[in-house]
Amino acid sequence: MFQTEIEFTLPLGYLDSDGTLHRDGVMRRATAADEILPLKDPRVQQNPAYLIVILLSRVVTRLGGIEQITPKVIESLYSTDLAHLQRLYNDVNRLENDGPPLTCPKCAHAFQPELVHPGG
Repeated sequence: MFQTEIEFTLPLGYLDSDGTLHRDGVMRRATAADEILPLKDPRVQQNPAYLIVILLSRVVTRLGGIEQITPKVIESLYSTDLAHLQRLYNDVNRLENDGPPLTCPKCAHAFQPELVHPGG
């Protein structure tokens, strides 16, 4: 059985308007809708880099005592924390690469292809 949620601790943390620091949270595994629906969002259409903000606001289910994780919360994270969550998103949603390795037709070097993730 695979894990559908993972707990995390942000390196720096989210500082809310009351001055409370929130570092501990939970991220769930993404669904197809989590990756498809944000593509319709006008903010993503205008700026594709905004996709990770929408994705994370959908899959981060808890961050400290914050009741609802919105794109505004994700936007307010320090870049260190955003990068941390991007890596975690990619790890949580990684496809296992159990297939046979590919072989370079020129040098015969065997390798596993790198997977590209929407999380960046």
